Amino acid sequence: MPAKKQPTFEEAMARLETIVSQLEGGDLSLEKALALFEEGAGLMKQCSEALDKAEQKVRKLLPGPGGAPVMEEMEEMEV
Repeated sequence: MPAKKQPTFEEAMARLETIVSQLEGGDLSLEKALALFEEGAGLMKQCSEALDKAEQKVRKLLPGPGGAPVMEEMEEMEV
């Protein structure tokens, strides 16, 4: 059987929003709530790793004097 395809960042975020809504609804069994929580934790990890990789790419692409790439700190953004 082929391996399950990992969702894109956008798909993972959309699924996380759905999971949060379901958990906030409060009308789930304990088993279902725990399963959703575990799925959400995995998706959070995937999204965090994707954002870390994107940040590193942005840092590598910032041009410095003479056009050579320079590592610069990114400004923190509020989410």
